[in-house]
Amino acid sequence: MSILYMSRLRVCCAIINLQGKTLIVQRGENMKLPVKWEFPGGKIEGNESETDCVVREIKEELNIEIEVEKRLDSSLFEYPDFSIELIPFIAKYISGQVSLKEHQQYLLLEKEELAKLDWADADISIVKQYLSL
Repeated sequence: MSILYMSRLRVCCAIINLQGKTLIVQRGENMKLPVKWEFPGGKIEGNESETDCVVREIKEELNIEIEVEKRLDSSLFEYPDFSIELIPFIAKYISGQVSLKEHQQYLLLEKEELAKLDWADADISIVKQYLSL
């Protein structure tokens, strides 16, 4: 078996509508894929459902409550040292004050502004999918 068949990380992310704009986060300089932009989220744990994962991760990373509205198509991407299935959800902000735990900054942008940023590779197809809605 080739080493190309590495285990795939299953990660959920949220495209959060807050104040009529889209909330995005920038990875820290000491993280993998430093200073790239991404939709916030994280790895599915144990027998956790995709929706439970994204709600939990957003609470942990951003200190806000969201409501999942719709699942989009997953993005599969092979980085040099790992493989990822990124599972996106459109969500709306419910409550809380954004407080970053891992990322260095967040932005609230108009949908049309998203294409101008330096995105993590796995997020690029999700940005394109979101912009086509």
